[in-house]
Amino acid sequence: MGEMNKNKPLKQYAYDFIKKKILNCEYAPGLHLNEQQLCEAMDGISRTPVRDAVSRLEQEGLLNILPKKGIIVSELRISDINRIFEVRMLLEPYALQRYGNRLAPDQLAYFSQVMSDYTKVPYDSFYDLDDQFHGFIMSSMQNQYLLDTYQNINNMNQRLRTMSGNLVANRLSDTFTEHMAIINACRSQDWKGAAEAMTRHLEASRISTFQMIVENEGNF
Repeated sequence: MGEMNKNKPLKQYAYDFIKKKILNCEYAPGLHLNEQQLCEAMDGISRTPVRDAVSRLEQEGLLNILPKKGIIVSELRISDINRIFEVRMLLEPYALQRYGNRLAPDQLAYFSQVMSDYTKVPYDSFYDLDDQFHGFIMSSMQNQYLLDTYQNINNMNQRLRTMSGNLVANRLSDTFTEHMAIINACRSQDWKGAAEAMTRHLEASRISTFQMIVENEGNF
């Protein structure tokens, strides 16, 4: 059963609850859900906040509402990897080249310190740190329409991580090296170089994701 947060509006609680289960694949791609089931999972809350949450998640591409079939968790296929990274490679390098001068120097210094030695970062904290870094880069962007697109793609990326398994050890080291190349270019205010470093990083991540999918193909 869900643990109710008394300080959170019910529709936000329902949204966060369902979204978390989709992103960690507890609600797996292709799973059929219904309003009653979701209400019971959240301590019997009413259907109104659940419907609101389902509508929002449908807009974000995480749920599909189909006639006569009900609520279905959106499928996620190997073919989606290229689409996800295609959008990321359009948005993230662009954010650096167009808006990089808005990035806070103290935050760049923080990430430079943290990323300088990956052996000091606990393995189970890596994905959170990676999300923080890429989120920081995208926070410079002043176009809300592009930010909304990025958030939807990031949701899909989190699902891919869960389904494809753990990051291979050599990729962990390479990721920090690639992040440092981006950070160093930013601190030098070489925004074109930062954008190019981001493109190389994302392409390497795309290839690594395919590798992990192949190794864990039973999850797809």
